[in-house]
Amino acid sequence: MYFTHPQFKKFPLRILFRKFSEANLKNKIAENFPDHQIIFTDSGRSAFKLAIQQLNLENSEMIFPTYICDIFKPILEQYNIKPIYLDANIKTFHADFTDVESKITPLTKSILICHTYGLPNKMDEILKIAEKYNLKIIEDCAHIWPSKISGDCAFFSFTKLFPVINGGMLVCKNQIEMELPKYESKPFNIIKFLRLFPWCAGLSEKFRKINPPSSLQGYDEAKGISKKCLKVVNYCLENIETNLAKRINLAKYFQKKLLEIGFMVQESENNTFTYLSALVPKNINRDKLFNKLRKKHIFCSRIWNNPIYSNLPNTSRIAECIINFPLQNWFTEKDIDKIIFCILSNMG
Repeated sequence: MYFTHPQFKKFPLRILFRKFSEANLKNKIAENFPDHQIIFTDSGRSAFKLAIQQLNLENSEMIFPTYICDIFKPILEQYNIKPIYLDANIKTFHADFTDVESKITPLTKSILICHTYGLPNKMDEILKIAEKYNLKIIEDCAHIWPSKISGDCAFFSFTKLFPVINGGMLVCKNQIEMELPKYESKPFNIIKFLRLFPWCAGLSEKFRKINPPSSLQGYDEAKGISKKCLKVVNYCLENIETNLAKRINLAKYFQKKLLEIGFMVQESENNTFTYLSALVPKNINRDKLFNKLRKKHIFCSRIWNNPIYSNLPNTSRIAECIINFPLQNWFTEKDIDKIIFCILSNMG
């Protein structure tokens, strides 16, 4: 069985019993972000809300990518932020900044930059625009680790980067004094935890809705992260360079195979491949392929197939054709060959 979300091949029980210091973990992470403050949160969206608050962006306009999760919609409404939408680049899936200056108004205070699926944006031109118009930059790093920060704030989603059931992080230039409410464990968390293991995840797929309804309700205040999840993050960071190098090599092998059978793959230069994402060939129905692969125990995803705003040509095409393939650090080329074989067998 193959899944896209981060998983354990074997769970290292020892990490739950080792001595652990949250301060030491922050210091370890801070080496990537000198002169920035780090705040752990219960989710990436909570960290995004804190970024809005710290940068005083209420009642303003924000330059926003259209190809991004619609989960941002209620947050923008909560803070009365009007998004200025930019269409996507078909090769990178990033926002296209070609005509952005014509869209900026006196109410525009910020830019959201999303490093989609682990591909870092080229920030030089964006930084020039931000400086010219005195705009704050928030970087959406939910899909990328490690990452260098060029903007004023950045937020991360640990559940997309590591095998954990909750967690996020705000990285900010400003010094912030705050005490977040303690994270409260929920009964559903046990199911989330079991899904971190392939066979348990396979069992849960029998009961999980393939197309769950979009949940756009408002969210409570940001909370802290659970200590157990921080222990897992700490463990994963111990071997991050080795695992990242292996993942990148596997991803490039995977991309080569997909190109050979007609898929359009995301640009690979400096990509950390949190998701191995591609567009299906024009003659293939993405949803039919997705469902056929599920029956073969290859559980892909269709991230942002309902983006926050789809009424632009490139965003619409990406949303209709995107498919995210399984890629775990312990995969081998044989695993990828099996997935490719199943894709070929079910493309008709």
